[in-house]
Amino acid sequence: MFQVLTSLGIDYRNGGRSPESGFDCSGLVAHVYLEAFGVRLPRNSHGQSEFGSRIERAELEPGDLVFYNTLRRPYSHVGIYVGEGRFVHAPKSGARVRVERMESHYWIERFNGARRIDTSL
Repeated sequence: MFQVLTSLGIDYRNGGRSPESGFDCSGLVAHVYLEAFGVRLPRNSHGQSEFGSRIERAELEPGDLVFYNTLRRPYSHVGIYVGEGRFVHAPKSGARVRVERMESHYWIERFNGARRIDTSL
């Protein structure tokens, strides 16, 4: 999961899929999984929310996907859990890829669930 940490500081770009052009949330996740594991994930956060196995929040391990309702619709945002209650994501226009604490009030209220991706595919 080192690839996700190398993406810190990259500019957000709607529809972005690469470090050179920038990332949106699902583009970041898709890029990291392709580079790190050769796994092709669906291109949007809702599609990614249906991939892999659903897990409970208490079961989170680094590399798991975490989903949030940030646009008044379930699974509209995704990030990658990195451990110790933190996740990496591409937040919004004008921002950069960064680490956030899942326990902040904003993220607790919007949490939709988590998925574990089988990287041995």
